[in-house]
Amino acid sequence: MYRNTSTPADDNGCGWFHLSPERTPRPAHSGRSQARWAVLGAGFTGLAAARQLALRYPDDQVLLIDAQQVGFGASGRNSGFAIDLPHDIGAADYIGDLPTARMNLKLNLRAQAILKRLIAEHRIDCQLRADGKYQAAVEGKGLAVLEAYRSGLDKLDQPYEMIDAQDLPEHLGTDFYRKALYTPGTLLLQPAALAKGLAGSLPSNVTLHEHTVITHLEQGQRISLKHKDGEIIADQLLLTNNAFASYFGFLPGRLLPIFTYASMTRPLSEQEQARLGGKASWGVIPADPFGSTLRRTPDQRLLVRNSFSFNADGRAHKRYLERAARQHRQSFERRFPMLSGTAFEFTWGGSMCLSRNHQSHFGSLAPNVHAALCCNGLGITRGTATGTLLADWLAGERDELIDFMLAAEGPNRNPPEPLLSLGVNLNLRWGQHKAGLES
Repeated sequence: MYRNTSTPADDNGCGWFHLSPERTPRPAHSGRSQARWAVLGAGFTGLAAARQLALRYPDDQVLLIDAQQVGFGASGRNSGFAIDLPHDIGAADYIGDLPTARMNLKLNLRAQAILKRLIAEHRIDCQLRADGKYQAAVEGKGLAVLEAYRSGLDKLDQPYEMIDAQDLPEHLGTDFYRKALYTPGTLLLQPAALAKGLAGSLPSNVTLHEHTVITHLEQGQRISLKHKDGEIIADQLLLTNNAFASYFGFLPGRLLPIFTYASMTRPLSEQEQARLGGKASWGVIPADPFGSTLRRTPDQRLLVRNSFSFNADGRAHKRYLERAARQHRQSFERRFPMLSGTAFEFTWGGSMCLSRNHQSHFGSLAPNVHAALCCNGLGITRGTATGTLLADWLAGERDELIDFMLAAEGPNRNPPEPLLSLGVNLNLRWGQHKAGLES
């Protein structure tokens, strides 16, 4: 018997969630239910796994359970980049081992294909655009990263365009950056709208229960999931709840819930859009991992995302949100002086599940318990791909991507507390400081 030691508690400021199409949450679970399959966590990984299980086993009932509302948690709080390319920040050229990079590229492309098909088939309104992404730099360190990544892309034989400072305003409006590396394969989208649309188009043999907080998990011949209003008995359990899996006793001391923060403006007026110039929609990721991510959305809002904290309990904390909002204002004013003072309508935080060695877990954790966990910042593509492949593997399929995921070493062990929290937060603060103008 495992007692859940922490439950999701995100803030209510996520612009993506509030601007996405409204939907009525599915009822919380109550009473006692039995099913062959239970999937815990209805983010992109859980939605993909539940959908694929239902298609593989059309006569089985699949129960998909989430502690919050679909789109309200981590999957609806990222910056909306469905990235195709591998991006190994631990490698000198950001590509690293070529065979591994090629497999990660195939994994991400598989996810993009799945998402494009589902979005088209179910007419999901999630602002999907094939805009690619800009990786931009202003500091010397960031410029060196762009050069290294360019050499890595050459090895991987992937297309790109290096854009110099004088040409960047035609793309982004701002003249803040000194150089950018543009890659065309990234899809940009509204993440909360996508999550809601995927939830609304699940096969009929998937039953989604939202606002259902599992407090106890008991292993035996069958799996028991208990909550304050009842119990779910399942033959097989899939954990797709990222760092929260460790609060049920799985992969203890190996997963890191790192929060990052974003602010989004009100819509720009036509006059403000003219002052900004550039393309009507785009996405920028920083050359320095501790720098600022930016989006110009199709509805003409600007998003700034930076600042980090390690929240060991996986829950939002107001003090970090207030600190991040001040940094967002400073970062915005640096990049968009022509729009100085433009109000932020939303500010929020959201967690990423990271591991110290940038590895994920894929496969079984215990008898009848399986998992796809720890996307290391690539939740849209990695979650979609690994959730789908986990269901395929449980259905008996094997292919090169499944074999690749099964062969991964998995997340390594973290130092014990309190050294962990102290060390991670110090490293995050130091990284943000060293990022300089990139932040």
